[in-house]
Amino acid sequence: MRLPNFLIIGIQKAGTTSIYNYLQEHPQIYMSPVKETNFFEKNWESLPVEERNKKGIITFDDYCQLFTDVQDEIAIGEASPNYLFHYQSSAPKIKQYLPNAKLIAILRNPVERAYSDYLMHIRDAIGSRPLSEQIKYSAHKSFIIRKGFYYEPLKFYYDQFSPEQIKVFLYEDFCKQPQEIMQEMYRYLDVDDTFCPDVSKKAQVAKVPKNQTINNLLQRQNPLRTLVANSLKIIVPLETRQKLRDSLVNFNSVDKKQAPLSEEDRKQLIKIYQEDILKLQDLLQKDLSMWLAL
Repeated sequence: MRLPNFLIIGIQKAGTTSIYNYLQEHPQIYMSPVKETNFFEKNWESLPVEERNKKGIITFDDYCQLFTDVQDEIAIGEASPNYLFHYQSSAPKIKQYLPNAKLIAILRNPVERAYSDYLMHIRDAIGSRPLSEQIKYSAHKSFIIRKGFYYEPLKFYYDQFSPEQIKVFLYEDFCKQPQEIMQEMYRYLDVDDTFCPDVSKKAQVAKVPKNQTINNLLQRQNPLRTLVANSLKIIVPLETRQKLRDSLVNFNSVDKKQAPLSEEDRKQLIKIYQEDILKLQDLLQKDLSMWLAL
């Protein structure tokens, strides 16, 4: 059985879903049918059942089953953007099971990444304190903010693997030149780099709710939602009910540009990330000064 020879290790809210789809389009690339397997994130077998991988990929055998349909593809991969955040547990496991795999990280301005992550929590009605409060009182405890510290995780990977095994791309470059970045990625994976994916398809367009109360009713379990769902269950198929709910969520949504990050929060986040950005800049030998601009 052939196993992955490359992994996308990070980071969340940096276009990894679109990139996963564009990689999947390439005829010489096989991508795990499950995005974000998260297998290398933790030692799932040692955890209580209720804390195990929600994708059901607990053992190495479970992981191997994802690649039983590999045929003659040159590059075999998967995308789990939490591998960078959970670097202390993920890197050693990757080293154990896939020591020669190529590792791809897509990094995004940590300020923009944090705000995008925060808006996703708002959209999905996941309990989250206002971002300004997280910045002020618990910046180094907030997962939303902590995921933007890239230097230490990447340095750890560079210490575990050879530099030739790690390729870092910037989300900002991907947004400006998606075709060129994908072709550079294809070259890195030793597949035909003349292939042109359909980059007009964007996987996740960020939106925010017009009315948070309505959004909570649609997204969270509550008596009203349960009553409506039970009433429709008799006459409306599950797939149709899900499409109806998605339509209502979209109707109650607007483009995230209508809810910009405040200037004060931006200043505070830049201050929080400044030292990490400067160290990362030296590590990667890339100019990241645009991340420090107001």
